[in-house]
Amino acid sequence: MEKSPVLKNKKIGFIGGGNMAEAIIKGLLSSSIIKASNIFVSEPNKRRQTFLTSEYKIKVLKNNLDLSKKSDVLIVAVKPQIMWEVLSDIADHVDSKKLVVSVAAGYPISQIEKALKKGKKKKLCVVRTMPNTPSVVLEGVTAITAGKGVSKPDLKISHEIFQAVGRTVEVPEEQIDAVTGLSGSGPAYIFMIIEALSDAGVKMGLSRDVANELTIQTVLGSALLVRETGTSPGELKNRVTSPGGTTIAGLHALEKGSLRATLMNAVEKATLRSKELAE
Repeated sequence: MEKSPVLKNKKIGFIGGGNMAEAIIKGLLSSSIIKASNIFVSEPNKRRQTFLTSEYKIKVLKNNLDLSKKSDVLIVAVKPQIMWEVLSDIADHVDSKKLVVSVAAGYPISQIEKALKKGKKKKLCVVRTMPNTPSVVLEGVTAITAGKGVSKPDLKISHEIFQAVGRTVEVPEEQIDAVTGLSGSGPAYIFMIIEALSDAGVKMGLSRDVANELTIQTVLGSALLVRETGTSPGELKNRVTSPGGTTIAGLHALEKGSLRATLMNAVEKATLRSKELAE
């Protein structure tokens, strides 16, 4: 990916240098859309500070205030429990000229803006995102929802930042909980499916290494086949299923076990739980 004109010369500051922040930093640098000298991180853990500096050649600042002063884009990558405190601390240095991007689950734009305004009337530019853990290997998907003060160029910046770690979709904020239930929690569902298929291979006599290799590549290849061909999963399933063959026997067992309903119920339960945590 070539250097992005919308990100060129922009200074991006990360409040919090945990796994998600590192994934985004790694993606931005590996995509060459921004220079390391334009990335800053505020991180309290000294060991983590040393690692980020040596690994990515970025600058670690001592506190959030210094970071907010230097940055054009602020990515708030801290736990929801400390969001209010963090946002309140930097509020005096944030206005409509700074793009604030949150990756905190269950923390609505209205609360972010309330913390940043501190009772004052001012315009803000706030974007809320829901990335998922495959972002760590640059194969994530991030849902993006924008506050009222976000311009088209700022929205484009948000998309380009997260496209460095995978793909992006844009949704209204009321759908973020559904995103959390599907793609946010979804990797755990897939991990469980991978584990179960591997166990099944071992049960049928395969070694664990062979079972793992077959399972992982089958899941990865199948996902890529859906994505690259644009063909519906149902149609691709039908192409694999011969009359009276092995696949239809396996599919019958999955239907008897209510696999579809179980996965749909999992997304529903996770979505409802996300809504409860946000209240």
